Amino acid sequence: MAQTLKSLLAAGEFIVAPGVFEMFSAKIADRLGFKALYMTGYGISASHLGLADAGLVTYRDMVERARTIAGGTCTPLIADADTGFGGLLNVRETVRGYEAAGVQAIQIEDQEVPKKCGHTPDRRVVPLADAVKRIEVAVEARRSDGFLVVARTDARTALGLDEAIRRARAFAKAGADILFVEAPESEDEFARVGAELAGEATLLANMVPTGRSPMLAAEKLKDCGFSIAIYPSAGMGAACAALEAAYAYLREHGSLHGCPVPAFDMQRLHELVGFADVWAFERRHVEPGG
Repeated sequence: MAQTLKSLLAAGEFIVAPGVFEMFSAKIADRLGFKALYMTGYGISASHLGLADAGLVTYRDMVERARTIAGGTCTPLIADADTGFGGLLNVRETVRGYEAAGVQAIQIEDQEVPKKCGHTPDRRVVPLADAVKRIEVAVEARRSDGFLVVARTDARTALGLDEAIRRARAFAKAGADILFVEAPESEDEFARVGAELAGEATLLANMVPTGRSPMLAAEKLKDCGFSIAIYPSAGMGAACAALEAAYAYLREHGSLHGCPVPAFDMQRLHELVGFADVWAFERRHVEPGG
């Protein structure tokens, strides 16, 4: 891997990270030149289990998918770890497991267990002291300071922006490398987060179309003081729309001939999943004369 996430941020790079949730999405995003990828908990819960992002996905579900994605890509991976999947001992094991899996930054949030997607209602957060302890344990548990801790607060929706900023500042003091204030509700709120937390740690913004926050361009976020923008639903939203359209066309017409939905042909699919390497191996070791 040419550059780590830490080195990219130290060099002043603005990071746009698309959401990935299985290996088609990860391999395609990996080839497009992004500086980082974001493994979305919503996407893993939905694509792997077919369930809502409501605390139903487990540590084992997530760490094994993180290992597969990190091992099959070359781009630094930021990975959602919800609340750490339990108590403080679970947080420690989650950090160690994600780091060993090849993840470069782990996201830990301050919600109660079970958690909910950050762009849904009725989220509740734990007391600040408990949230800070999660971050302290996460920072202590990592084996390398090149493995970054992303501290997320969901306090904005229920407790207001003042409390969200207070929590983010406390997370920075606890050693978090990246601060993630979830769901600011206006451009002015993003600007205030940037102004009040500038210099505390690297700032991350979550861009979710039709979510609770406005969609701001990368340059605008950079002007507000942010260094990372994640787009968790960019891939899964487009994939679901394409799947629905292609399947509906097949159901209606009994054929894919003339289907207007853009699609990879088999040659591109073979190339994407690495059949060229399989065939080369077989020529060397399996076929007569190899």
